[in-house]
Amino acid sequence: MVIVPEEGMSLAEKAYAAFLNAGKTLATAESCTGGLLSSALTKLPGVSDIYLGGVVAYSNLAKERLLGVSPDTIKEKGAVSEEVAAQLATGVREKLSADVGVGITGIAGPSGGTDEKPVGLVYAGFTDGKQHIVREYRFEGTREEIRQATVDAVLTELAQLAKG
Repeated sequence: MVIVPEEGMSLAEKAYAAFLNAGKTLATAESCTGGLLSSALTKLPGVSDIYLGGVVAYSNLAKERLLGVSPDTIKEKGAVSEEVAAQLATGVREKLSADVGVGITGIAGPSGGTDEKPVGLVYAGFTDGKQHIVREYRFEGTREEIRQATVDAVLTELAQLAKG
């Protein structure tokens, strides 16, 4: 079955169509988005054809125990880092045997930011096991606006990655 992306489709629908057309599966690991990406995907009928599941790993302990993020990486680089985003993506991809894994970590605010890592800093890691990409985003707005902007950016990236 091929879905032709059309105007008016949501970002989640576009990502779903791209994965379905490519015959690829997806798994997600979310921290600062708290399941918002999973929710956007699972609203779509038929998404189980491509979406295997997700893990909300909010605490460092959950990141380590559930997804294999190195405690040393968290200690040295911080939970909000390129390295942790990459390890989240790899861990969820491997745990759920997906073609593509995505890992999201960031600071949604309103507190928790520093000069070095301000509120709105988000890292998203993507991997298919061969290619590893980490994107850094810097969003502004309320906690919910930052979380939604993150999901929108990740869905846009996923639609592009699925196409190859």
